[in-house]
Amino acid sequence: MKIVQIIPGSGGSFYCGNCLRDSQYYFSIKKLGHDILKVPMYLPLFNHDQDNDQVPVFYGAVSLYLKHTYPFLRKAPRWFDKMLNTKPLLKLAAKKAGSTRAQGLEEMTISMLQGEQGEQADELEKMISWLEEHFKPDVVHLSNALLLGAAHRLKSRLGVPVVCSLQDEDVWVDVMSDTNRKNVWNLMSQKAEDVDAFISVSDYFKGLMMEKMRLEDKEIHTLHLGVDPDNYHFINSAVKERSVGYLSRMCAANGLDILTDAFILLKKDKNNEQVRLYVSGGSTSDDNDFIRQQKKKIMDAGMSDDVIFLENFDSEHRHIFFDRVSVLSVPVQKGEAFGIYLAEAMASGIPVVQPALGAFPEIINAAGGGIDYGENTPGKLAGALNTILNDRSMLEEMSIKARKGVEERFNINTQASKLIDLYRKVLA
Repeated sequence: MKIVQIIPGSGGSFYCGNCLRDSQYYFSIKKLGHDILKVPMYLPLFNHDQDNDQVPVFYGAVSLYLKHTYPFLRKAPRWFDKMLNTKPLLKLAAKKAGSTRAQGLEEMTISMLQGEQGEQADELEKMISWLEEHFKPDVVHLSNALLLGAAHRLKSRLGVPVVCSLQDEDVWVDVMSDTNRKNVWNLMSQKAEDVDAFISVSDYFKGLMMEKMRLEDKEIHTLHLGVDPDNYHFINSAVKERSVGYLSRMCAANGLDILTDAFILLKKDKNNEQVRLYVSGGSTSDDNDFIRQQKKKIMDAGMSDDVIFLENFDSEHRHIFFDRVSVLSVPVQKGEAFGIYLAEAMASGIPVVQPALGAFPEIINAAGGGIDYGENTPGKLAGALNTILNDRSMLEEMSIKARKGVEERFNINTQASKLIDLYRKVLA
């Protein structure tokens, strides 16, 4: 089977869960003997995707933004686009403020969802023409529902079914103004007619998107995310130094400030004097002031030596991070559709401590390798961390359960086989 994944890139400036999800599927599907290609949009893919260097970045973020802002540039010659779409320039753009947030990009989001009727119609034709020439697929898989504007044209020109993943679209859409938010959800609902199957990463998010996009239950399949356990080094957390880890984009939405405040509270107990906090996951320039505020709080509390910010978060450095950390917490303020960092941590034998929001309880209950602590406040999080870090037998048991939970419930090789079965169904 020949499969195309169409994926918005992050430029590698921060830990991108959706990018990592698609890459995990990519490698597992290749192992199953299928021919699969990743096609990046907007920005280059995550740093571990060097094998994808021969595929151009379509809808390059720099030229897309300039053409939207200055319409006369839409008639610029091809060399202009080529110059702006070089991967080094796109990676530089990914680090800049506003490159990965909805504010200021509402009109462009609506235009993208309009597909061949939108102002990016030429970009869509370029991508389809490239696919026709270089890789004619049997099925096209869109990374998220914000790409649904491309579905109709892809399906009609390539003559293949289109499948679409659902993960955290609400994070992008729901921060918009009331009018734009309503328009985007309505467009996504309309464009859903061009999709043969939707795949939600959790039951929680399936229910949410049925409501937001007015979808029927039979249109959405739940397929939890996963990682390959063989790629992760299991060390029981009970034998490590007592430490807390954070692995996600370092921003307020992902709750780094909640964890920072919880850690300061945790350290006030003499039993926790030796506990450290490791923070990794990258950022954009939008996050610089916020990160400085967290570092100042830590310094004012006299804990600078106990908090280590790790700049690199590629595969090699994440494994170093996992070897050091005994408990992981990413207290996302409004919860999340899944959180693939949970699967990565648990595969390494690291229990997770998460707020009872979004899909977190669903994932923790399925794996058994962690606890959810109810209300997402620093005090509640500090209490939960204190409980698990000071109960060695609990830490040891949860570490074993975490690894086993990934092997049995969140193994990407099993999930990839289920995904192939779904592709076969829509092809039939």
